[in-house]
Amino acid sequence: MSNDTNVDDPPEDGADAGTDEEQSQSPARSQSQEREQQGRESEPESDRQGERSPPESDGDRRDDVDDGDEFDDPIDEFEPESTEDDDDIETVDDLGSTVDVDPGVEIDEENAEDDLLGGLKVDTTSDIEVPDRLVDQVIGQDEARDIIIKAAKQRRHVMMIGSPGTGKSMLAKAMSQLLPQEDLQDVLVYHNPDDGNAPKVRTVPAGKGEQIVDAHKEEARKRNQMRSILMWIIIAIVLAYAILMAGNILLGILVAGIIWLIFRYTSRGTDAMVPNMIVNNGDQRQAPFEDATGAHAGALLGDVRHDPFQSGGMETPSHDRVEPGSIHKSNKGVLFVDEINTLDVRTQQKLMTAIQEGEFAITGQSERSSGAMVQTEPVPCDFIMIAAGNLDAMENMHPALRNRVKGYGYEVYMEDTIEDTPEMRRKYARFIAQEVERDGRLPHFEREAVEELILEAKRRSGRKNHLTLHFRSLGGLVRVAGDIARAEDKDHTTRDHVLQAKRRSRSIEQQLADDYIERRKDYELQVTQDGVEGRVNGLAVMGEDSGIMLPVMAEIAPAQGQGQVIATGQLKEMAEESVQNVSAIIKKFSDVNLSEKDIHIQFVQAGQQGVDGDSASITVATAVISALEDIPVDQSIAMTGSLSVRGDVLPVGGVTHKIEAAAKAGCDKVIIPKANEQDVMIEEEYEEMVEIIPCSNISEVLDVALEGEPKKDSLVDRLKQITGSAFEGNQSAVGSGSNPSPQ
Repeated sequence: MSNDTNVDDPPEDGADAGTDEEQSQSPARSQSQEREQQGRESEPESDRQGERSPPESDGDRRDDVDDGDEFDDPIDEFEPESTEDDDDIETVDDLGSTVDVDPGVEIDEENAEDDLLGGLKVDTTSDIEVPDRLVDQVIGQDEARDIIIKAAKQRRHVMMIGSPGTGKSMLAKAMSQLLPQEDLQDVLVYHNPDDGNAPKVRTVPAGKGEQIVDAHKEEARKRNQMRSILMWIIIAIVLAYAILMAGNILLGILVAGIIWLIFRYTSRGTDAMVPNMIVNNGDQRQAPFEDATGAHAGALLGDVRHDPFQSGGMETPSHDRVEPGSIHKSNKGVLFVDEINTLDVRTQQKLMTAIQEGEFAITGQSERSSGAMVQTEPVPCDFIMIAAGNLDAMENMHPALRNRVKGYGYEVYMEDTIEDTPEMRRKYARFIAQEVERDGRLPHFEREAVEELILEAKRRSGRKNHLTLHFRSLGGLVRVAGDIARAEDKDHTTRDHVLQAKRRSRSIEQQLADDYIERRKDYELQVTQDGVEGRVNGLAVMGEDSGIMLPVMAEIAPAQGQGQVIATGQLKEMAEESVQNVSAIIKKFSDVNLSEKDIHIQFVQAGQQGVDGDSASITVATAVISALEDIPVDQSIAMTGSLSVRGDVLPVGGVTHKIEAAAKAGCDKVIIPKANEQDVMIEEEYEEMVEIIPCSNISEVLDVALEGEPKKDSLVDRLKQITGSAFEGNQSAVGSGSNPSPQ
C-alpha cells in the first residue's frame, strides 16, 4: 500500500500529519520532515521497528500520504487533541516484578502461616485496596504475567494453553493496557474513480480521521446546497417560461421534474467523494483490544456488504460498503482469539498472512455477493495476537500458524493450582475484593466469609497445600453469595451466605449425582447392611467436582468354550484396560482354572455416559475375588483406587468428592490409595460420618473389605505369600510424590 502512514514510526506531532498540498505551501516544514525521516532511516532497524515481528516489507513508507491530489482533504491544518493526563499513561516500564498485595493494610507476620487470610488484619474486603491495572490483578499465573509484560514491550505474539477460567482473557486485556497509545491510527477508505471495485485506503494519526470525514461531508453539503439552489433557479425559470410565454403549465411541470431527476442522479457522485472511516481510534485512551473468539471469516478478516442495487445509479459506492475485520480494528493493539482451533483452516491461513505482512486487503467473503468483486488496497493490521485454548487446541490448530506464533513470540501453559502460601492467601482475599468492585452491586465480604472461600479454593485444587486457579468458577461462587446477601438486604456477606451459595451453585453433575443417590435410596439399590458376595460399592466422579456411588457386581459362570472376562456398563478404553489388568492379578493367585470359567463384571447404573478411567480397578478386583472365593464383601464400605498388574494400589483423582459421595450414601468406611491421603479435604460435616482407610496394595484392601474371618484370613495370607515380593519392591513407587490424573 503506497499511501499509508508508517506503522513503525508514527508522526511525532500533528504538524507532521499534513497533506502534500500543505507541505508544498510550507517548504521549510517539508525540509524539516525530510531530515527527520532521514534520521529515522539511519537508525538501526531493530530500534526503529521496536523489534517488531515480522519485519516490514514495504520499505518506502512515509510519515504522511504521498498523493495529495488523489486525497484532496479540505483541511488547512490539523492539531491532535491533547489531554491533560497524557503524562499519566502507564507503560510497561512502570511495572515492577512484584505487586503489592495489600498496600496500607497491616499484616501479622507471626501468625501469617496459620492464618487463612495470610495475616491480613481486615474486618471486611472493603479494607483491601484493588489495583487499577489488570496486570496487577492477575493471581497465581506469575510466569504468564511476566511473559505478557515482556511481549507487550517487545511486541511479541503469545499462545496461552490451559483449562477454562484460569485468566487467559484477563491477561490479554492486560496487555492492551501496556501498549503505547500514541501509535494509534485511523483508517479511511476512499472511492477510486479509476476502478470502483478497488477502493483506496489511507491511514492517518488517531483523531484526524474524524476531522477529515467531517470536512468532506461539509464540503459535500455546500456543493449539494449550491446545486440545489441552482436546480431551483432553473426550475423556477422553466416554470415561469412555461406559464408566461408558452402558456402550457403541464409541459413546465414535466420539464421541471426531468431537471430534478437529473440533479438528483448527478448529486450521488458528490456523496461518493466522502471517505468511509472504517477504523476510528480518536477516542481511544489505550491500545485497542478485540476479542475475535468464535468470529466468522467476515468478522475476523473484514467484509464488503451486499448491495441489492448494483446498477442504474442507485448502487451504494463500494468504499461505503467496506466493513473492517477484527484484525484491522486491533491495529497497534491486541487481537485475542480463544479456542483458536475452532477457526476454519482457510481462515487460519489468511490470519497467518495478516500476521506476516502486517496488512490485509478487505474483500467480500461470499462468492455470491457483489462484495466478492470488491477488493481494497491492503489495510494495516499490525496487531499482537494472543491465541488461547484448551489442551486440545493444539491438535486442530494450523501448524504453520502455530509455528508463526511460536517463532515470533511465546507459548505458555496456564497452571491449574498454586502453592498455598500466606502471600497467595492474601491475594485470594484481594481477588474477592476485586470481584465485588468489578460487579458493583455486591456487599463486601466479612472476614469469616473470605476464610470459607479460601477453604473452598483449597478443596477445589484437589491437592494438599495448593489453591485452585480456576477463578471463573470461584468468582461465580462469590457472586452467588453476594446475591444472597443482597436479597436479604445485608450490609455485608457472611459465612452463612457463602455456605448457602455452595449449596445453590452446585454443578449440573452434582445435582444429577444427588438425584441418583436419592433414587437408589428409594428403590433400595444402595445396600449398606450385611455382606454380599461379588458386590462392591465403587466410587466415581461426574464432571469435575461431583462424586457418585457406582456399585460393581461380579459373577462366575461355567464357560461354554474358552473362558473369558465379560464386562458391561458402557466401558470406555481406559476402563476396559483396567479390567484386563485386574484379570492378571486374579489369574496369578486363584486356584480355579479360569479357562473353564467366564467372569462377568457389571457396572450397575453406569448410565449413558459410561465408565471412563481406571479408578474402579480395586473395586473390580475385590468383586471378582469375592465371587471366586464365595467370601462376602462388607456393604458399609466404599472404595476407589487404580490397580497395577502386580497388585499395587495407585493414586487417582477426585478422592475428596468420592469420599463425600460415600458419606451421603450412608457408608461408614472408604478405602482410598495411600498416595492420595494427602489430597483429602472433605467438608467438616462429613468428617465424623466416614472413616478413611488408606491402602497401598490389594491384600490390604481385601483385609478391610471382606468378611468371614477364617476364609478371609486364609485368602489374604495366600495372596501375601504369592505377591508379597512385588508389594515390597514397589512400595516406594506409590509414595506421596505420585501425581494422580483425574479419574
